Amino acid sequence: MVEGAEQTPSEYIQHHLTSFTKPIGEGAFWTLNVDLLMVSILLGIVGCGFIWWVVRGATSGVPNKRQAAVELLFDFIDEQAKGIFHHGDRNRFVAPLALTVFVWVVLMNAMDFLPADLVGLATHHISEHGFRYVPTADVNTTFALSISVLVLTIVFAISVKGFGGWLHELFFAPFGSHPLLVPANFLFQMVEYVSKTLSHSLRLFGNMYAGEILFLLLWMWAAHSSLSGDHLVGWFSSVLLGLGWAIFHILIVLLQAYIFMMLTVVYISMAHEHH
Repeated sequence: MVEGAEQTPSEYIQHHLTSFTKPIGEGAFWTLNVDLLMVSILLGIVGCGFIWWVVRGATSGVPNKRQAAVELLFDFIDEQAKGIFHHGDRNRFVAPLALTVFVWVVLMNAMDFLPADLVGLATHHISEHGFRYVPTADVNTTFALSISVLVLTIVFAISVKGFGGWLHELFFAPFGSHPLLVPANFLFQMVEYVSKTLSHSLRLFGNMYAGEILFLLLWMWAAHSSLSGDHLVGWFSSVLLGLGWAIFHILIVLLQAYIFMMLTVVYISMAHEHH
């Protein structure tokens, strides 16, 4: 749908929630959300590049404001990891991972502050049928993140307990090693793995998707008021409601990134524990 054409409310929302996809192979069973991949990779480069830039210019003397802000972020993430992870040197992998996850998810969440119509105007030449720019408002992104954490927990569990120890725990914990309890143990372990992955991804997705919908509804309400002739109501609603929700959404953006980061550290810490 061409940006600017007359649309119904449902078409307007659907247009902004449609991804630029590219089928892979015959039958189009697999598709890539090109827009989400582009934005996610770009934000990852921006986040890592910013931290590298600050660290590269860091001094041992009095830090500037930029360095002080990043040092506060480092200390905050390290303290959170320190309070959860007690199974070795957290600075080798866990704390840097937590920092990377937090910064990356914050940047992806913060894309929700960009006006949908302005982004649509800037990207209509890429795909006239839709371009999504909030990666965490799409369940594919959050599932990819949570599945990556799941793989890391399995890798850590095997590295700490050995492959045999991990398999033993998979089939003989938590109910015991009696042969009749093996199916129950395995089912319990699978439910735990699946439930952690689902909750990890759907919590982030649900909050960001709801925020995206609310932003679209607010802009649509303001536009409808202006088009109906009541320009004052349109301007007032767009500024007041949009600003109010944006301020509240700052808390959601930071809080959801913090929760996702904390759960990542918690799940990796749990992978080190023996049952």
